[in-house]
Amino acid sequence: MSYTADNIQFFEGIEHVRLRPSMYIGDVGYNGFHHLVNEVIDNSIDETIAGFCNKIWITIHKDNSITIIDNGRGIPVDIHKKEGCSALELVMTKIGAGGKFDKDSYKISGGLHGVGISCVNALSEWLVATIYRDNKIYRQKYSKGIAITDLEYLGTTSKRGTEITFKADNIIFKNIKYDYDILATRIRELSFLNKGLSIYLTDEREIDKKGNFKNELFFSKLGLKEFLYFIDKDSIIKNIILIEDKINDIIVEIAMKYNHSFKEKILSYVNNINTKEGGTHLTGFRRAITRTLKKYAEENGFLKKENIDLIGDDFREGITAIISIKLMSPQFEGQTKTKLGNNEVIGAVDKIVGDMFISYLDENPFDAKKIIEKIIIAAKARKAAKKARELIHNNNTSISTGLPGKLADCSLIEPKNCEIFLVEGDSAGGTAKQGRDRNFQAILPLRGKILNVEKAMENKIYENEEIRNIFMALGIYLDEKKNINIDKLRYYKIIIMTDADIDGSHISTLIITFFFRYMKILIEKGFIYIAMPPLYLIKKGKKSFYAWTEKDRERIIKDQFDGKKGIHIQRYKGLGEMNAEQLWETTMNPKNRTLRKLIIKDNIEADNIFSILMGDNVLPRREFIEKNSIYAKIDI
Repeated sequence: MSYTADNIQFFEGIEHVRLRPSMYIGDVGYNGFHHLVNEVIDNSIDETIAGFCNKIWITIHKDNSITIIDNGRGIPVDIHKKEGCSALELVMTKIGAGGKFDKDSYKISGGLHGVGISCVNALSEWLVATIYRDNKIYRQKYSKGIAITDLEYLGTTSKRGTEITFKADNIIFKNIKYDYDILATRIRELSFLNKGLSIYLTDEREIDKKGNFKNELFFSKLGLKEFLYFIDKDSIIKNIILIEDKINDIIVEIAMKYNHSFKEKILSYVNNINTKEGGTHLTGFRRAITRTLKKYAEENGFLKKENIDLIGDDFREGITAIISIKLMSPQFEGQTKTKLGNNEVIGAVDKIVGDMFISYLDENPFDAKKIIEKIIIAAKARKAAKKARELIHNNNTSISTGLPGKLADCSLIEPKNCEIFLVEGDSAGGTAKQGRDRNFQAILPLRGKILNVEKAMENKIYENEEIRNIFMALGIYLDEKKNINIDKLRYYKIIIMTDADIDGSHISTLIITFFFRYMKILIEKGFIYIAMPPLYLIKKGKKSFYAWTEKDRERIIKDQFDGKKGIHIQRYKGLGEMNAEQLWETTMNPKNRTLRKLIIKDNIEADNIFSILMGDNVLPRREFIEKNSIYAKIDI
């Protein structure tokens, strides 16, 4: 086959965007689709940073087209001398064209490459740009990145700003239905990051009883302080620590506090762009926190009685922080801007945080003491957790001798043919052992409610007997870097089987939480299941039926029996009330049982799931399913 110059293809900017959209917006799935909206909003936000915009209106229309309006200066419409077309058409249709290169127009902006709005245009079935500028109205229409009308003059106005309406191209995106919550989350972020900015979100797809569209106003008076309180209401110190300063045109704004948890949660932003992968600003912040707290602890004698080495992770356990920096020429990795690369930012953030944080500690000794005590506890827990993990590792190095005593194992060895039931209590475990098929079904009884891993320190988790039994029974161990190793996993079906009552639901929730936090790979690979034992046994004479829900019970009584006379209804309060034959017939026999596979939805924030799951008001499992509560967040 020949390979000549004729085989070389050249694509203009817009053509290349449509051919390789993922290069510009990350992907063509749900994230990339919503990213189009963010690109347009970011242009309005840049007008806000420049001091020309204080209101933005966003409307989702019934056909899933979307409109973004701001009251900024409006995109210029005069003729560009070099290109011979209007500035509006230039920025809408040419990759690399924009006002963000000119520092007289935008000293600070999120848009840097002149790619954003032209990408949106290229990936839209149609787009209409309406400009309110110099008391005049202008409009131009586009299709798939190409202008299909000339720039039109529509009349006079007292308004100013830019209005963009577009509909994403269903040739590029398979799903072109906007998720209100995804957009609202980003808009809420922007309102916190730009205090004083009003952002109105309207959804014309949803109408209330009064005939009004769904709408929300996002506005923050206090900015990052409100943001921090919104994402984390827990705190071990009295105040939210605010840090604000500027070095060499690098503006640093940080809100932080310490809570009772054992995790670090830091959100970072550069020119309002969420840098999910962090970067040099995050490096500078972490370095300053570690250095400052270590120096303060040593100078004030907190470590004299403690024989322990502190590491960076210890200083950040329980910290919640929001970092927002603004600078003139940020260098991001990729068009989607998820990681900052400017080296000069490290030193600026380090110095600002170090100077202001040490002043705060000196002026607030009570808070300082609480933070240092938290750090020392974290260090001790880390050391204890290492020993506990080593114990789990050692117990699993020899699977044949490392099995827990309560485990009733199965005869088969091949994991794909084997399943294990994690059963609530010894009584139900005994019944399950009698009713199972010993060839491929193993039973591990768990004593009561296992440890709530959301509230426990790491060393307590690995020291917990029930959790260690789960590790050992499954054949799972932790490597030296704390990574889960499932090479010796002994069962490809891990089935949580608990009572059909409030306590059973709580126990299954605790087990699910443990798997999600410490063995998430098992959920991702589809190995975790929920057993569904029946709620009722309904009998009349020789006829008997099982009911899994209240609706099932009512239907069976109506359809299978003539009224309620002579009917015996047994409510199963627990698995222990079933005999071995009943448990096998309804819950364990692969031919008859109902299993629900545990699946984590891609668009659910992990840190938001368990604040909902771990509440005190735990309903019976089937009510969870019917009311779309627990399993709306973890889909089964």
